[in-house]
Amino acid sequence: MVSILPIFCSGSALVNRTVKVLGMRSLKTLIKESLIPPLPAPDVQWLRLLQADWQVVADLAGADLVMWLPTGTGAFVAVALSRPSTATTVHVDDVVGLFASTARAEELQQAFDTGEIVDATSVNWAGSYSMTVQCVPVVCDGRVIAVISREANYSSPLLYSSYDSWTTQAADVIFQMIARGEYPYDTTPTVSSHGVPRVMDGVILLDENGRILKMTPNANSCMRRLGIHGSLVGKILVEALTKRVRDEAVVDETLAVVAMGRASWRAEVEANASTIGLRALPLLEDGKRLGAVILTRDVTEMRRREQELMTKDATIREIHHRVKNNLQTVSALLRMQSRRSNSEEVKAALHEAGRRVATIATVHEALSQNVDESVNFDEVASTVLRLAASVAATDRRAEVIIEGKFGQVPADAASALATVLTELVTNSVEHGMRDRDGTVWVRANRKGKLLNVIVEDDGIGISEGSPRSGLGTQIIHMMVQSELHGTIDWAKRYSEAGEVNGTTVTLRLHID
Repeated sequence: MVSILPIFCSGSALVNRTVKVLGMRSLKTLIKESLIPPLPAPDVQWLRLLQADWQVVADLAGADLVMWLPTGTGAFVAVALSRPSTATTVHVDDVVGLFASTARAEELQQAFDTGEIVDATSVNWAGSYSMTVQCVPVVCDGRVIAVISREANYSSPLLYSSYDSWTTQAADVIFQMIARGEYPYDTTPTVSSHGVPRVMDGVILLDENGRILKMTPNANSCMRRLGIHGSLVGKILVEALTKRVRDEAVVDETLAVVAMGRASWRAEVEANASTIGLRALPLLEDGKRLGAVILTRDVTEMRRREQELMTKDATIREIHHRVKNNLQTVSALLRMQSRRSNSEEVKAALHEAGRRVATIATVHEALSQNVDESVNFDEVASTVLRLAASVAATDRRAEVIIEGKFGQVPADAASALATVLTELVTNSVEHGMRDRDGTVWVRANRKGKLLNVIVEDDGIGISEGSPRSGLGTQIIHMMVQSELHGTIDWAKRYSEAGEVNGTTVTLRLHID
């Protein structure tokens, strides 16, 4: 697809340039589908690390960051874009997949060839406002593999804030680290992005000794939440935090390393009924530590809600555990009553009732061990179906073979499905194998919310009208239609010789 789009270039106005639009693609896909020569796997991984963490750099710099890769023919194509949340963006439209203009490509090529940061030699304009442009080479293992253009709106309100100068200077250091191959931090532990401190949440600038040089107002507020009052500028951050957490029962073991800015790690401080997240960005020059940027974020409410959810999850699991215990007690009472009865018919009825209760108890046992209100039904099926075959009212031996995967099934559907399959297996053993040993096959085929299950046996087969005659079969039909929103079909199973050789039951279910 070819489109005419305005692309910023050195000069006094925008120019129209024909560019190839590659569309929204992942970094790996863009490299494959564009004219970019194949990159080694380590280079792609380095670019991914940079792309995953460069929102911090964009926010510190108050600038749009565009990652460019050379095509080998003098052209450059944009493969990633990050807009700042602390300043006005330059690129209102997405530029990923577009080729750079001729003037911009020359600057990018210069940075790529020299390995040095290149500043635009003339004023750049985006519509009615001017912008600054800087091309930063991305170095990996001593080689330039890409170029980042740092494009800032010169009239952005950030440039007139009380603290922009030192945040942009910190960004300057990080860009120099990118050009030396010292950023991103390849030793940063892989953690969830949930609750990660951001520039807008608060920034602290430390010197090489961990002493506070500058703070944003939001970072100052985070310290106040911990009960740290007064000016912290000139004080060592780790000492101020340690005084607040020394009496706390739990202290994050990485706190000292993070608060000194020695490693790109995360830590949390709990004090004064508040929780503050910290993340360190060491500032380096040829491996020597110049200082660090510490990102702060008040995560008190977030952690409180997580604790509430954990408490609710534990409560739900405990409820399932108690329900399982109660159901097992009921099942035991039914078996006890069955043994005390003199009527064979009553014994059989109580035995069936106890088995059905025990099946539902098995589902609740699985739920009591799970955080979610769903179960891995493959484990449930393995337990209840083999149990159903072993306790069936027959002296014959029956083997149950389970094939395919059921996957995760919600709690309500799991109880109904377990009951249905148990009844089918029990029917196959008790009615189909009254005078022989045999095998029951349970085959599952799951596609999203649709679940097809086939239950087959090699017994004597069904007689006309028999599938709907018993209580168990009535239970099966009721649960399949009302709780599993599906259908059930009964048919005779035939051997290769054309003789009746058992029964086939097909379930077509919708699992919400």
